[in-house]
Amino acid sequence: MKKIFTNMLPYWHMVLAVLALLIVQAYCDLSLPQYTSDMIDIGIQNHGISYIMPEKMTQEEMAYSMLFMTDQEAEEWNSNYEPEDDLYVRSSMSGSELSDANDRFMIPVILTYQSKNTSEEEFRKTLKGSEKANFEPDKMTLEEIQESMNVDLNIHTEEDEDGNEKIYVDMRPMMLGMDKQQISEIRKKLEATVDTIGSSTMKSRGIAYAIACDKEAGVDIDSLQKKYLWSQGFKMFVMAVIMLAAAIGAGYLASKVGAGIGRDLREKIFRRVISYSNTEMDKFSTASLITRSTNDVQQIQMVTAILLRMLMYAPIIGIGGVIKVLNTGANMGWIIIAAVCAILVLVAMLIILAMPKFKAMQTLVDGLNLVSREILTGLPVIRAFGRERVEEERFEGANKRLMKTQLFTHRVMSFMMPGMTLTMYGTTLTIIWVSAHRVDSGDLKVGAMTAFITYAMMIVMSFLMLTVMSVLLPRAGVAAERIDEVLKTDTSVHDPEDPQPITKPAGVVEFNNVSFHYPNADADALENISFRAEPGKTTAIIGSTGCGKSTLINLIPRFYDVTAGSITIDGIDVRNVKMSDLRKEIGLVPQKGVLFSGTISSNLRFGAPDADEAALQLAADIAQATEFISASEEGFERSISQGGTNVSGGQKQRLSIARAIVKKPKVYIFDDSFSALDMKTDSALRKALSEHVGDSTVIIVAQRISTIMQADQILVLDEGRLVGKGTHSELLRSCDTYKQIAASQLSEEELSRTGGEING
Repeated sequence: MKKIFTNMLPYWHMVLAVLALLIVQAYCDLSLPQYTSDMIDIGIQNHGISYIMPEKMTQEEMAYSMLFMTDQEAEEWNSNYEPEDDLYVRSSMSGSELSDANDRFMIPVILTYQSKNTSEEEFRKTLKGSEKANFEPDKMTLEEIQESMNVDLNIHTEEDEDGNEKIYVDMRPMMLGMDKQQISEIRKKLEATVDTIGSSTMKSRGIAYAIACDKEAGVDIDSLQKKYLWSQGFKMFVMAVIMLAAAIGAGYLASKVGAGIGRDLREKIFRRVISYSNTEMDKFSTASLITRSTNDVQQIQMVTAILLRMLMYAPIIGIGGVIKVLNTGANMGWIIIAAVCAILVLVAMLIILAMPKFKAMQTLVDGLNLVSREILTGLPVIRAFGRERVEEERFEGANKRLMKTQLFTHRVMSFMMPGMTLTMYGTTLTIIWVSAHRVDSGDLKVGAMTAFITYAMMIVMSFLMLTVMSVLLPRAGVAAERIDEVLKTDTSVHDPEDPQPITKPAGVVEFNNVSFHYPNADADALENISFRAEPGKTTAIIGSTGCGKSTLINLIPRFYDVTAGSITIDGIDVRNVKMSDLRKEIGLVPQKGVLFSGTISSNLRFGAPDADEAALQLAADIAQATEFISASEEGFERSISQGGTNVSGGQKQRLSIARAIVKKPKVYIFDDSFSALDMKTDSALRKALSEHVGDSTVIIVAQRISTIMQADQILVLDEGRLVGKGTHSELLRSCDTYKQIAASQLSEEELSRTGGEING
């Protein structure tokens, strides 16, 4: 995890920009449920009116509105209205002032509204307990009661909450002249009711009074409602557009950071691997390095982009959702806590089961990559030996091991979505079930319930995002560790801190008691090797397979560093020379010819980009490659496929030799580079070499005696030790190992002609 975040440090400014955009997105996302709640509670249920102070009032209603107010409240209420014709119009007030008025005047306004809209049953019940009524209310009609009391009761019919028509009576004319004590007692009873029912429900009754007053004063309530709904809808649209823009911007920057980190890691891995000596290359298999630089980097890149979008967004939306939930006043936080606990338990169980498999998955990808690469590379050999079925089974085995691991992890993780869905919908049902009772009792508004459900889902979704990341992060963590292992593995072959320049390059190579030991090997691969290779002379190295010939020449360009002794070039220890300067003086033709995709000319110019056509032609002539190059119409521009698969083994070796000649080095090293050539081509090539590179040092590793018979110096290796040194004829007389090799390749007549005998 730490390594993943460390990779983001160079992109800190983009990460901060993503964070800022996510905050904007979360703010808009968290605002939308509140707008929806307001549209339901205010826009639909309250006709777009949010305050209990009417915009306009008739003169009669103005007088009645202050019926239950104290003198101070009545004075303040009256100061907020100005007479206009036969109406009273509310003066300009800010939203905060109107909100404060909701709290201060709620009790008297609701009492006025209730008195104005007293049901017939409640009215008759009130008259029975009244001392003023000297008649029997149950035996009289409302009109008769009105005439008997000589008051205008404003009897009217309205629909109740269930849509049924009911008769209501305005009792306020009967209450005129109440003293302060009576008003105080009535207010205390209502305050107790507010504590029981809740202020939100009581506020709705106050708003209903404002709506009734506005209607009586001729205010177009439908127009106000449409205006409010359009206003809220426009705000929601603007919020949605801002949220969309922020989400697109955050996604773009997160993807850019992920792609940048992927690019940087690939570059770092490539630069590190390029600097590796053969010791480090032996530690990491090629298949593993390919997987680490492709699949592992892809994992980091993908997780980084998702992490910036989800892991950073989840806590923002989660914390914001909790704050919004608390502001709704729904008092159902225990439902969310239960849902979050259920999610955490589910995820913990899944991770415990899947984590070990995630860690093993990358190793299995390595194995599949290795098998695939071996089969594709060795396809001709597999076909020649009829091993198709066996190799198919080997690939199938590696493939099935990976498949079973992936199936296990996917099956385990497939329980996540059903579990999350069950938790989310279970949470929703629980909220609706609990809210239904509270809405019915008047403790909760429908819009508040809707907002609470939305915020609850946001909180649950934030934890869901975190759990998704908890699934992706372990695999990405394994990939990060594998990449870090490559980056932290330093090469064992370094440039010197104070390099010595090769001022007069001549090409003199000298081994002084050189020994070499492979890491973790039981014995030395080379032991006490000493010889001198000089310009204008050919030094040949021969010996049985595995005796250390290739190891010896790999020490010269510092593919490995010697364990003991020293190697000098022009009198300077190669460990004191910059590797670029050292390798500039060396032209190496490896045992296995390696060509790169491109053309023949691009391959020949590999070590000398500025070489002209004449240099290419000369090198091709020396390497005996002119014939097959000129046979093609493209000539030097003939295409070479990856790995040189469209040329033969002999052609590949000759092009490799020509590539080294174009470089014009001071030291030529041929590592068994003539093995694929026929005897005639071999002889012609060696003759041309001696004519054109006579001023350079030539070191040849060979298996065939015929290739090295004319060498000025032949070194005979046996099990890593130098057992013979001299010319062909000298070695036939003095070295048994050389004599045995010669006897296995040359006839008795050839041996006699060259100065030796089979039997010594």
